[in-house]
Amino acid sequence: MEKLLKLKLLAILFFTSNILLGQGDVKSIEASYTNPKQYVIQELTVSGLQFLDPSQILSVSGFAVGDTITVPSEDLSFLVKKLWLNRYFSKVALRYTKIEDDKIWLDINLQENPRLAKWEFAGASGTKISKSNKTDLSEKLNLRRGSEVSDFMLENSKRLIKRYFADKGFLNTEVTAIQRADTTLKNASTLTFVINKNPKVKIKTLNFNGNSDISDKKLRKAMKKTKRKSLFRSGKYIQEKYDEDLDNIITYYNKKGYRDAKIVSDTMYALDSKFISVDINIEEGKQYFIRSVTWVGNSILPEEHLNATLGLKKGDVYDKSTLSKMLFEDDFSVSTQYNDMGYMFFYLDPVEVNIDGDSIDLEMRILEGEQARFNRITINGNNKTNEEVVRRELYTKPGELYSKTAIMESIRRLATSGYFNPEAFSKPDGVSFVPDRANSTVDLAYNLEEVSNDQLELSGGWGSGMFVGSIGVTFNNFAMSRIFKKSAWRPVPSGEGQTLSIRGQSNGTYYNTFSLSFLDPWFGKKKPNTFSFSTYFAHESNASYWFGDSDQWMSVLGVSVGLGKRLKWPDNNFMLRGELSYQRYTLHDWSSYFTFSDGASNNLSFGLTLSRVSIDQQFYPRQGSEFSIGLQFTAPYSLFNKEKYRGTSISDAERYKWIEYHKWTFRFATYTALSADRKLVLHTKTKFGVLGYYNKDWGYSPFEGYILGGDGMSGYTRYGQEVVGLRGYENNSLSPYINGVNTANIYSKFTLEMRYPIILEPSSSIYALAFFEAGNSWYEIRDFNPFSLKRSVGIGLRLYLPIVGILGIDWGYGLDKVKDYPNAGGGKFHFSIGTIID
Repeated sequence: MEKLLKLKLLAILFFTSNILLGQGDVKSIEASYTNPKQYVIQELTVSGLQFLDPSQILSVSGFAVGDTITVPSEDLSFLVKKLWLNRYFSKVALRYTKIEDDKIWLDINLQENPRLAKWEFAGASGTKISKSNKTDLSEKLNLRRGSEVSDFMLENSKRLIKRYFADKGFLNTEVTAIQRADTTLKNASTLTFVINKNPKVKIKTLNFNGNSDISDKKLRKAMKKTKRKSLFRSGKYIQEKYDEDLDNIITYYNKKGYRDAKIVSDTMYALDSKFISVDINIEEGKQYFIRSVTWVGNSILPEEHLNATLGLKKGDVYDKSTLSKMLFEDDFSVSTQYNDMGYMFFYLDPVEVNIDGDSIDLEMRILEGEQARFNRITINGNNKTNEEVVRRELYTKPGELYSKTAIMESIRRLATSGYFNPEAFSKPDGVSFVPDRANSTVDLAYNLEEVSNDQLELSGGWGSGMFVGSIGVTFNNFAMSRIFKKSAWRPVPSGEGQTLSIRGQSNGTYYNTFSLSFLDPWFGKKKPNTFSFSTYFAHESNASYWFGDSDQWMSVLGVSVGLGKRLKWPDNNFMLRGELSYQRYTLHDWSSYFTFSDGASNNLSFGLTLSRVSIDQQFYPRQGSEFSIGLQFTAPYSLFNKEKYRGTSISDAERYKWIEYHKWTFRFATYTALSADRKLVLHTKTKFGVLGYYNKDWGYSPFEGYILGGDGMSGYTRYGQEVVGLRGYENNSLSPYINGVNTANIYSKFTLEMRYPIILEPSSSIYALAFFEAGNSWYEIRDFNPFSLKRSVGIGLRLYLPIVGILGIDWGYGLDKVKDYPNAGGGKFHFSIGTIID
């Protein structure tokens, strides 16, 4: 009662200071609760508004012309308070403009809160607010020019700013809002939020209470992103990551069978201005085990098959996480198996039907439903790429049974095609579904984001003691069938998924080369059979590097034709490819690097390659593998006429008129996402190559060997060596020096890389990497030693720009010494253009 009386007295004071103040020559009414007076409203107006509609104020006032009011009264006081509490006004006053006898003319006088003209974020002394911080804060605060500046808005903005920096570890952030009148607009303000982040708060102690079965050490390990301060740990406290780690603790308990585990409370308190202590109170509950698993409602798959898929037996720990994966998430889960048989509307509910002590009986309740079929398959966003190019990569066909695996494989094919942004498929609307339960059908829409993948190369490199300039262009979505259509040249015919590449290299008159290649991944447009064609010409002379001419020269002409077929067994990721290639080396008074100076050598070879590729995208794969095994061989000419080619009496020009060899290659690479957000990726790679001979009297061919070491882009090569990079060492430094040239006939190489993306956008993509590599090469196969490897470590960056391709920079440190090459190892920078160092 006493409290209510105080509130009434406050209301009277508020009322008498805000209403019925006289205007002009009109005298003030004496407002007294001991002598109230009644008046009839003759006019009711609203003044002082600039932005709001007066009619809105009148509608909420509760008064109208003709009403009788008592002055003073709680009704008038309530009106003033109601308008004030709306927080739209910095001043509220109720006044009269005229009084005659018992008649009154009322005016509600308001002053609106100032409007926001502009705002900025500034750091207090010693605090830097980055451009990205300012952008993030503007988005979080959602400030708009012209919105009102109220006390609530100011306090809420400061609260959001503090929370933003608290999530980054700055728990002691201080924010001051400075409001100034804007000189260019009436009743407008400029806001400056002055931010003092103060030092980041770090966790000094991380304590657990109530955990008797799981040790503190294991629980700290389960908290993947929240750690105590130590020599190797920053100990930063970030609210968002801390909340995730609280969930990780419960997930860890669930994996160990503690289905009832929960975090009762968590407390943090400051030890000083820089360190906090965190206490987490846990209630573990019992550890549970599976006693039985039964299936109800399954008619398609037998119970034995379902139990084998689930992989659980009596006495196993009740792991809810593993159970969920085997039922719903894995590629071979129960749900996926039903989906792949067309049961899109399949429903599975694992129910704990009985809990007896620490034992749980599970009942898997299945509703299989009807089989569904794909109905309409829609392609959106392919403005440049022909629709048939997209549809030929799809495993989802109208009329066929619904299949989750078919959808995922279709997405993978489109993501690795290079024509579309692979990150777009992970968005919620990347693939949209419209199921029709009544008709047992589903409509699919693939919503594509096309990217420009044509590339222009303008580069220069130093190799083999010279500077070589390169210019080239690659069209990765070319349309050969439209080259005679004038309207298709915008700027080139495109849309059929073919690749056309033209490239030239030159060092003036000393060295020149030209190459052209073409690839059609769907030759004939009916089946995924590839056709490839390439040709190149190179000319080298003893002229001055840039000018002059010489009668001493060498030229190489090469041409190759290949056909490939996508296999259905063992799965549709395998491909078998064959290639017929021919090179002709012509020498005129040329002795460098060859054992004869005049004549011609011919290299006619056939190659077979079996490969399998299952990566999820080209530039930044997160899963899948790449495998290939290949054989390239020539005819054994020396064995056809043993008398002619026996011994060493035959000249080198005659011996190498037709080059003979057989060459074996093996490559295997894997990509594995290590983090839950699938950003941190482990990449492993193994490479092996060996060049063999048919005739032991002739030995190894001087053509088609290997060059190991460096960036793998050492300018140019003269006759068919395969250049293999190994970072941390000089170019070519890890191949034996034989007869005046670095060459090897066998090599092995192993790579381990950790990758993390910085940005993955269609316009540009960047990722950082750290690597460990080891490899070596030998001239004789009998000298091969798989444990004698040259090792290196380092870091690098990869940048993808659609118009340029892949740009790379690496710093590697060679850890081992190289015989006869004292400066081969140590710290080395490597640059690459158009490819990833392989």
